[in-house]
Amino acid sequence: MTRKHLVSTDWLAEHIESPDVVLIDGSWYLEITKRNGYEEYLEEHLPGAVYFDIDDIADTASTLPHMLPNTTVFASKMRKLGIGDGQKIVIYDGEGYISAPRVWWTFRLMGVTDVVILEGGLPKWDDEQRPLDFGLVKRQERHFTARFDHGGVRDMDDVEKALATGSAQVVDTRAHGRFIGKDPEPREGVASGHMKGAINLPGADLLTIDGQLKDNDGIRAAIAEAGIDLSKPIITSCGSGVTASLLNFALEVIGHHDHSLYDGSWTEWVVAGKPIETGE
Repeated sequence: MTRKHLVSTDWLAEHIESPDVVLIDGSWYLEITKRNGYEEYLEEHLPGAVYFDIDDIADTASTLPHMLPNTTVFASKMRKLGIGDGQKIVIYDGEGYISAPRVWWTFRLMGVTDVVILEGGLPKWDDEQRPLDFGLVKRQERHFTARFDHGGVRDMDDVEKALATGSAQVVDTRAHGRFIGKDPEPREGVASGHMKGAINLPGADLLTIDGQLKDNDGIRAAIAEAGIDLSKPIITSCGSGVTASLLNFALEVIGHHDHSLYDGSWTEWVVAGKPIETGE
């Protein structure tokens, strides 16, 4: 049985031509991977999928990467993609759960409730030898209404207050080596380390060996092992707000709703000259 906020490849195969279903390729990769989500989308994508560029559908005036756009910009971008009110939005990416959760979280913040992620993403769909297409998909423009959920996102002041008072747990989803300052950050000029008082739960710990989202028991076990208390609010963080959204997504899947995401994340924290700690 498919879990809440997810749809199976079988379900999508049955509904992919439904007029109320819109499919989004949200593939995005760090520059160091030498992969380009848009170019890969043009080469192959699920039939009818439009491309959601998290670096373009963003606050492009910010010096920080892919910060959230305002509702006016977001609604305009969605209209041009042919995404409108009343549709069921299905998101996937080229690896499964790298950037699809960020796109999902963005839609949720903009007031969309009927938005899900395709289980296993493009790799699972392709492994099952289901049809693929290529080239740019253009849909007819639709009216899109955006209503911003301010409770789902946090800024640097919110994070500082949470760390100082314990009002919320700040959970960093970067790899452990980056969290303890042993491994470098992928962005030039950004030191590794962590915020004092932050908890580390690497995003990879929420996935199985073959890159699938763990079952609900597995998600809860990973959260417990990291020392996170589900009875307290959670603020997620990562390098630039992408990997963190995987934890927000996983929390929703298991039915935990008291969470938000620090959009500026570690990049903003370091650039602002905030205190950095290293070590375990």
